Amino acid sequence: MAAQREWFETNYYEVLGVSPESTPKEITRAYRKLARELHPDKNPGNSAAEERFKSVSAAYDVLGDETKRAEYDEVRRLGPMAAGGGPGGFSFNVGDMDGFGDLFSQMFSSGRSRGAGGGPRRGADQTTTLTLSFVDAAHGVTTSLNVVSEGSCGSCGGSGAKAGTPINPCGVCNGRGVVDDNQGPFSFSSPCRQCHGRGRLIERPCEQCGGLGTSTGQRSVNVRIPAGVNDRQTIRLKGKGAPGRNGGPAGDLLVEIHVTPHPRFSRDGDNLLVAVPVTFAEAALGADIDVPTLEGDTVRLRVRPGTQSGSRHRVGGRGITTSKRGQRDRGDLIVRVVVDVPREIDDEQRAAIERLAEVFRRDPRNEANYDGESS
Repeated sequence: MAAQREWFETNYYEVLGVSPESTPKEITRAYRKLARELHPDKNPGNSAAEERFKSVSAAYDVLGDETKRAEYDEVRRLGPMAAGGGPGGFSFNVGDMDGFGDLFSQMFSSGRSRGAGGGPRRGADQTTTLTLSFVDAAHGVTTSLNVVSEGSCGSCGGSGAKAGTPINPCGVCNGRGVVDDNQGPFSFSSPCRQCHGRGRLIERPCEQCGGLGTSTGQRSVNVRIPAGVNDRQTIRLKGKGAPGRNGGPAGDLLVEIHVTPHPRFSRDGDNLLVAVPVTFAEAALGADIDVPTLEGDTVRLRVRPGTQSGSRHRVGGRGITTSKRGQRDRGDLIVRVVVDVPREIDDEQRAAIERLAEVFRRDPRNEANYDGESS
């Protein structure tokens, strides 16, 4: 971690006008607003605005990086413990600080500095939602997502410089983005005030992005959703998030899946569930019936004589296909048989049922348990 002496003395959250609980998006939004307002091109000859611009850039260099921000918060929290030597200096013994020794050994490097403020930075992770039909979620689908995010400026291509103008390495920090300040046994590193930690100097900033190299807009992302995703499942797409800075890799895109219900099918894990009506005659005498599948065809199921309404029957390998540990697996189709009772009957049917009632004189209620279930 690059040691920042100003971390003990400067509240970067106040510099950007945000709270310590602010999200990364809120911090970036505040920085972009201030950077545009205070940019030297918009305030020529205004030294106060220039100094404020430098302070804002230094604050964002820390708070805009998740790792640096965490280190900054920890250093600020431990600041009073370390500042035991009175005004103007630090007096502490790393060996007496137990678990904090590693932290301070990283903060203070003897005779040399670590890290560089202008190095590559990974882009932020982004989140979005995608609504799929039950069939698309089961089979998988390739689709496109419209994501609103910060991306490379279309005018300057992310360089921050006006097209055709040069970008030169900073002569103060030699392109490192940080400068060293040796203080006896310790060496502190701080963002270069000449290039604001970027390691380069832009003679003429891009008018569209104000020299930031980024702009917010809508982009289309092509994604492949694997087969068998569940409702509320989150899919991580590597490298599909916000672009990185200074040559850093892009972040990831986190897609939360919403699956709309199917009018006939449902699922239980990798198994597909479907209810199929049968007549009393089919249930009593047995029959071969056609059962629909999610693929649109049918499979043949043999219903044995005496099949009870609500009973479940398994058709192997016709359920949901998923990929687990690099291998494809498929569940089963679970068929729930439901005896259909007609709501309306004609005279001939009524006569037949009445004759059936005379033949079947057994009363199932006489054999029922107290909980209402047949013994």
